[in-house]
Amino acid sequence: MFEIFRKKNGNYKDDTLSGLTVALALVPEAIAFAFAAGVDPLVGLWAAVFMGFITATCGGRPGMISGATGAIAVVAGKAVQHGNQLGEGLGLQYLFAVIMVAGLIQVVFGLLKLGRFVRLVPHPVMIGFVNGLAIVILMAQFPSFRDLTTGEWLTGAPLMIMLVMVCVTMLIIQFLPKLTTAVPSSLAAILVVGAVSYFFLEGTATVSDVLAKAPGNPEGKLSGSFPLPALPTGIAWATEWPFILKTAFIVAMVGIIESLMTLQLIDEMTETRGQGNRECIAQGGANFLSGLFGGMGGCAMIGQSLINIKSGGRGRTSGIVASVAMAIFIMVGGPVVEKIPIAALVGVMFMVVIGTFEWYSLKTFGKVPFSEIMVILAVTLITVIKHDLATAVFVGIVLSALIFAWESSRHVFVRVEKETPDEKIYSLQGLLYFGSVRHFTDQFQAKSDVKNIVIDFGGARVCDMSGLEAINALAERYRSAGKNLRLRHLSSDCRRMLQNAGSMVDVEVLPDDPAYTVANLRRNLD
Repeated sequence: MFEIFRKKNGNYKDDTLSGLTVALALVPEAIAFAFAAGVDPLVGLWAAVFMGFITATCGGRPGMISGATGAIAVVAGKAVQHGNQLGEGLGLQYLFAVIMVAGLIQVVFGLLKLGRFVRLVPHPVMIGFVNGLAIVILMAQFPSFRDLTTGEWLTGAPLMIMLVMVCVTMLIIQFLPKLTTAVPSSLAAILVVGAVSYFFLEGTATVSDVLAKAPGNPEGKLSGSFPLPALPTGIAWATEWPFILKTAFIVAMVGIIESLMTLQLIDEMTETRGQGNRECIAQGGANFLSGLFGGMGGCAMIGQSLINIKSGGRGRTSGIVASVAMAIFIMVGGPVVEKIPIAALVGVMFMVVIGTFEWYSLKTFGKVPFSEIMVILAVTLITVIKHDLATAVFVGIVLSALIFAWESSRHVFVRVEKETPDEKIYSLQGLLYFGSVRHFTDQFQAKSDVKNIVIDFGGARVCDMSGLEAINALAERYRSAGKNLRLRHLSSDCRRMLQNAGSMVDVEVLPDDPAYTVANLRRNLD
């Protein structure tokens, strides 16, 4: 398989050239996401500028690119629709209000250091997320193979020209690094294919043709002046704040989940570690300012981030250059960007798909537990079908937790270590928590047991209050049957909590008692 991701040390040259490559790839996607939200393309383009610049300078993951994204566009589009129903021109005002409030929520999320929860994402969920994302990126390129005027699929010579240009782009990206690494292969591919299209292939679809689909821009021009800050107006906050707060919370959570998952993916590829909480704060600040300056907001962009990493962008300079270049494109460089053929950008994204998909996961079938394969497939399918990365990750985490609870509930083992007519000693192995207490209590028959019973918890851990309550209930059963029950190797925290609950169970105190606490059990196990 193509080895398009090669670890290399970042420098200003690589970061600058990579940033230019990313900027060129950002333009059509920002326009497309603006269409999805029902707003002018400039709203998406300026969102890419503000999101990219602020997160690049202040974020927690150098090399990660942020901008207007499809996930945010879908939710933000609901705010636009709601506002337009209330009055002409209010759609944009509601959009900006939602984005600014979402930014504040993300800042609070980061200040509370809740970004650490991304560490709870199981590896199968991560694989499903990445594979689903690769398929979504692939599917997003298919509309480029339609005629922009009629909407029909390309056929004949136009289709062949499109395919050849895409293949040439991919070949340059793959094989140019074997000759030289002075210029990022993606940027070189865009420039070469763009030049061939401009001088020899008239009529091929370009960025200008995509812009021409926007209302009020029949000439397909990319131009605009730097926006001025302005607070949303015309909103009846007294009655509309529930809608704005609810929509903003969804935007904030979708953005955080997608950004932190992207951060973790880049961490694995670069063998470095980003700062999730810092990224949340930067994303929040970027969204707030994006809404203030007339942008639609956004979050981390996995496709563009992978282009950046692949092109050698490792430092903050790459993101800064990308956002500044975007601003220059909008204000003065439009005539050049308008001529970029869509086929070149499609070829770049196809290579991103190849590098994103976890191909080795196809070899895991039959080699890993079926439950993990089920999680991978579930997350992948939800990502592809709903195009909702946040929902896919949430479902994957819940599914993984349920599978873990089910599997571990059956892994509580009770063994008789010693048995005499007057005494029986049991040893317990496994985790005693809400999912396993039923299996634990079923192992003991108080009425038919001998007079004196000892249960050794040396090989077990009591995880939660359900486990403590199960011990207390078992002691009550033996006491009601007239039997003597003693417990060994419980931690001091377990003994204290049993005493506070009023339990009369006899717990032996031994020099080798474990020292874990019920509340911090998971941390101690890690």
